[in-house]
Amino acid sequence: MKHRFEEAKKVFIDEVVADEYIELESSTKAYLQLEQSLNKSSKLVLLFGEPGTGKTMLLSRLYSQLKHQMDLHLIDTPSGTRREFYEKLFYIFTGQRMPSGSTINLETFVEYAKKVKEDRRVIILLDEAQMYPTEMLEEVRILSDTGSIKFVISLHKTVDEDVIARKHFQSRIWETIELKNADRDELRAYIYKRLIKHNQMALADQFKDRHFKLIHRLTKGNFRECNKLLYTTFDIADYYDRHNPKKIPHNQLPMKIIEMAAIRSGLIDV
Repeated sequence: MKHRFEEAKKVFIDEVVADEYIELESSTKAYLQLEQSLNKSSKLVLLFGEPGTGKTMLLSRLYSQLKHQMDLHLIDTPSGTRREFYEKLFYIFTGQRMPSGSTINLETFVEYAKKVKEDRRVIILLDEAQMYPTEMLEEVRILSDTGSIKFVISLHKTVDEDVIARKHFQSRIWETIELKNADRDELRAYIYKRLIKHNQMALADQFKDRHFKLIHRLTKGNFRECNKLLYTTFDIADYYDRHNPKKIPHNQLPMKIIEMAAIRSGLIDV
């Protein structure tokens, strides 16, 4: 027997799956802006925003939609070493693994990139760029100057990382796209659409204005925090539904369950 909240909590597992992309006004605008930037001659595009605003999901969606239409590549996991980064670049350009004993040489990559400029326009989506050392970011800038590689760089919006972006890319960045936390109406649409996408219509209808107001106040419109809060909310509700169902009315979601979830998630200090 399946309990009514068992599937609902799975809806808000915080993972990056392109098919789970939810179209909202702000994300659609950012997507179109990114898509248009890929067809421009710009060498560097900066995508930035606070953690949890949807940068990784947006890049994943862009890649899944356009990878068969252009020479588009996604590096979604930061490289632990300089060699690992160049192994990824080598594979992108050649389709082969880099020989294990080969020497990493930036100049060789630059010359090769210049040679293929007339035949290829490689676009690399570089996620979590704040995780790369400054020396590697400088090499990204140098590679972009060849004109054969366009980088779309995703950065967290913090003071230190903004300084990195300015220092290395300020004269090369042609376009900057910022993702922000959702306002209450957009967060409402996000929650509702995500539930509907997973056939949770009855549960979606239980959310009222007071629920959305509380959720937005607790999460400040951050999608990652929202996912964590609602997963925990439905996890708690599932427990009560199994062990003490009288605590959970059939046609409404008690506000106190969300508050309990906020405490467990660290959104409310006690």
